[in-house]
Amino acid sequence: MTFQKLIVEGEAAAEAVVVAYHERTKHHFHRYAASLGYMDWATQPDPFRRYAGADLIRLPLPKAGRPLPYWQLYASAIVPSMPLSLESVSLFFRYALSLTAWKQVGDTTWPLRANPSSGNLHPTEGYAVLPAVDQIDATAAIYHYAPREHALERRAVLDARRWTELTEPFPDVSFFVGLSSVHWREAWKYGERAFRYCQHDVGHAFASLRIAAAALGWRLVLLDNVSDATLSSLLGLNRDQDFVAAEREEADLLAFISLDSPAFLLTESKPLTAHGNGVFWQGRANTLSSEHSVEWPVIEAVAQATRRCESAPIKEDFSSFPSEGDLFGTPIRQGLLTAEMAILGRRSAVAMDGSTAISRATLFRMLARLIPTQERRAMPWDAIPWRPRIHIGLFVHRVDGLAPGIYALVRDPDKVDILKRVMHSEFCWKRVPDCPPGLPLYLLQDGDCRALATTVSCGQDIAGDGAFSLSMIADYINSLATYGSGFYRNLFWEAGMVGQLLYLEAEEAGIRATGIGCYFDDPVHAAFGIVSHEWQSFYHFTVGGSVEDGRLTTLPAYNFEEEQ
Repeated sequence: MTFQKLIVEGEAAAEAVVVAYHERTKHHFHRYAASLGYMDWATQPDPFRRYAGADLIRLPLPKAGRPLPYWQLYASAIVPSMPLSLESVSLFFRYALSLTAWKQVGDTTWPLRANPSSGNLHPTEGYAVLPAVDQIDATAAIYHYAPREHALERRAVLDARRWTELTEPFPDVSFFVGLSSVHWREAWKYGERAFRYCQHDVGHAFASLRIAAAALGWRLVLLDNVSDATLSSLLGLNRDQDFVAAEREEADLLAFISLDSPAFLLTESKPLTAHGNGVFWQGRANTLSSEHSVEWPVIEAVAQATRRCESAPIKEDFSSFPSEGDLFGTPIRQGLLTAEMAILGRRSAVAMDGSTAISRATLFRMLARLIPTQERRAMPWDAIPWRPRIHIGLFVHRVDGLAPGIYALVRDPDKVDILKRVMHSEFCWKRVPDCPPGLPLYLLQDGDCRALATTVSCGQDIAGDGAFSLSMIADYINSLATYGSGFYRNLFWEAGMVGQLLYLEAEEAGIRATGIGCYFDDPVHAAFGIVSHEWQSFYHFTVGGSVEDGRLTTLPAYNFEEEQ
């Protein structure tokens, strides 16, 4: 039975719709997932959502932010918490979702952002639900973040009663941030595979939010027990009258930020409720494209199949995970960059030089950042409640003192034996000598794997020309069976979070990274000997010495002089 017929007749369970979508949108050597096949520039979507008629609150643009060393982002206990103010809200969004530069070639310009995006298309929109804050508003309100203006658009004012209803289970000094996706922005270029890329981008943006909060000494946690219908109501995304001719946004996630409480304890909170009729909204969403050259109904189908109902928070045991000391040995207390330099200086490499090598110590540190700790203090993994479902298959090319070859980083210590059974039986699974005792890094097979890495990443040289590249392999079917079809999104979020840390770690190491969304799914699985559909590759990444394009001019993100 065809995918379309399953959807139309309603005969498939949500999990079956997800599995059908994932299979349908795989790239193969003989064909790619369905897309338009060319760039329809006449319908290119506007990368900036605005709400006409909503009050715009400009955020100040300090020339210098917080003088915090990069390594201190991961040592939250020693970062003093900034009070909630116009300045701290501005800095939070500056680090999380703002523009970081403009690029120009000839008469063409385009912006870069703190949160990376597939194809630089930026389907992710950010929202905040804030209490009364001096110089922002005298009452609690719901805002959309406008990155081009670095400003908040006031979408709705909340009276004292509604704010109390929302925040009663939480500490006093707190607020919410939400993320949504405009699927059309990715579908315009990538067709049916766009839903995957939108979820990658949500994961990158969520990690950016957590990192921005860490830079301010704040705690952030995903509220995983909020239904998508409630979230859509909270952010005003369910209001047909505000999206008359505009592309709709899909509600993705809601996070809670506390200035003075351990975030992971907040998963005990009761679910939030949707708004009633007493909230006054303002602003109409802009239309992003004059027309849509083609529609992709399978994207709406998988979005519907992965929408979540209200549920109990996820609770899992991390006692078997390594301690911070086991992961890093000597605690990291020095580095090259400030947090701001790493966050705002992050760039996606467009090409690798094919020669730059990194040290073993650099690789070990980068990989150790990807492992949660038993203390639940490893940022950003303290923001999500589930044990890792994404594991790393590495193609190591140029790491001094480490043999080139295929390696595995098992991010959950209890999954080593399972992955040994799932992958090639001839893999040797040797612990890498001299790495920290808590780092679960294994050599699977030595040898030059540059051509293999390039081939399975849609023939892109960047996968073989870096110091290493990798495939993020998801514990896929078991995740859907355990948590439901909605967790399909979470798997991509986790992969995006892994990617965001690799981006920043690469900056700190003086090199560059980039995400690779185009890869041949099943040939990747064959490279690791995976034949079961229960494990699937969800994202690729590469890290190394980048080649800069001398034709491009870099312009500042904002004109600080004009804004002051």
